[in-house]
Amino acid sequence: MREFCFSLRYSPGVDRYMDAFIEHGSLRSEATVSALGPSELWRLELVTGEPEALERVEPLLVDESLDRESISARECQGERTHSLLEEGRRHRIVYTHLAEVAHCDAVPFIAAQYLDGGVVYQVVREDDTARWRIMMQHDEKVGMLYDTLGAQLADGLRFEFGHLEEVTGWHGSLLSSQSLRSEQREVLELAVDRGYFETPREVTLDDLADQLGVPRSTVSYRLRRATAELAKDFVEEPYRG
Repeated sequence: MREFCFSLRYSPGVDRYMDAFIEHGSLRSEATVSALGPSELWRLELVTGEPEALERVEPLLVDESLDRESISARECQGERTHSLLEEGRRHRIVYTHLAEVAHCDAVPFIAAQYLDGGVVYQVVREDDTARWRIMMQHDEKVGMLYDTLGAQLADGLRFEFGHLEEVTGWHGSLLSSQSLRSEQREVLELAVDRGYFETPREVTLDDLADQLGVPRSTVSYRLRRATAELAKDFVEEPYRG
């Protein structure tokens, strides 16, 4: 299996969604996308960041009138629906379905002109950059895709080639087999937010338990399980230095 990686750099004011990442440096989005033919796609997206930044970006995540797909000056025309699947102090998980698309210069739809079915897309957004990874069985027409992507870009977007090589594993945590349970994520996010891991600690387990309304022993157990799962993920993740 082959992977084609590239980045799109956004100038301020070009894209409302990317403007949120430019303005709030703590924000990071990781999404897995699949095109279901030439007129339909779905996206599963994890957005993380400081609580205040997430509150600012959440309206954009669920705004069904906002085009977050097109990379050209032409907006995508279609029926867009969002589902907020999970919400925490430092993360949101949103499912998006775009259907009945008439015109859309989105990366998956452009790629579908040159690549056969079974293609998987990942995109990570940070600061002014959207880093795309396209995984496919064959890359015979990637050169044509490269040219088309560059020609379709709206003013204020810049294309940067990454690499074209064999797939080296699954890069990302959104579909990780070691994902945290919601109650573990909740206590971990609160512990980070309240300064439990600072030196010296700014709160105690009793403080966290009072805020969550659960016994201290429960908080301690969930926090241990969360950190253990994260440690396993870190050790098992292939090195990509």
